[in-house]
Amino acid sequence: MPDLEALKKEAALRAVTLVRSGMRVGLGTGSTAKYAILAIGERLASGDLRGVVGVATSDASEVLARQVGIPVEPLDPRPLDLAIDGADEIDPQLNLIKGLGGALLREKLTEVQARQLVIIADHTKLVTRLGEQAPLPVEIARFGFLSTIERLRALVPGGRLRQPGAQPFVTDNGNYIYDAQLPQSFDPVALERQLKGTLGVVDTGFFLGMADLAFVAAPEGVRELRRP
Repeated sequence: MPDLEALKKEAALRAVTLVRSGMRVGLGTGSTAKYAILAIGERLASGDLRGVVGVATSDASEVLARQVGIPVEPLDPRPLDLAIDGADEIDPQLNLIKGLGGALLREKLTEVQARQLVIIADHTKLVTRLGEQAPLPVEIARFGFLSTIERLRALVPGGRLRQPGAQPFVTDNGNYIYDAQLPQSFDPVALERQLKGTLGVVDTGFFLGMADLAFVAAPEGVRELRRP
């Protein structure tokens, strides 16, 4: 059984070689992205990098970045040189499902401004079609959420409100997440349009046509994948 944590770190280290001094870098969220944040911090501490500024995609990533010495700025209209983040699923066209960590809205708002979005993952995240392994996280407003869920079920009948304990999961933006089970066959672009047009939906975990490059680590090495 491969050590997935070691593979995640390998992928992250490959991506961090793309970071140059003076860059504004989008800092992703999750168990793989944390290795990229740690590696950038190490390169700053050693003097290998200078003047790098991060834009964090979650409160947790901002806390970690500051702990390892990465200056953090809020998101503003300026472009980012680079963003590095993980993904829950990666299809052959480098379309993604993201959001199992709950940061999908801030990730998308940040990464859409990146000149290059680099995805880091272990080989288990590769799929032939989106929804093969993971649900699609859909961030929804808390007010009237049961009504929103009924509207969502008209489009994607399977799914459930994310509720890890006695209370629903709450995002950094104060919203809930509905984890939708995707059908065997669907058009991701059309479904995203329908979901985002549903009253009460804030955004979805579809990241379509956004990733430029992915480093995917497997026991035999790290593969570099580019969007067709």
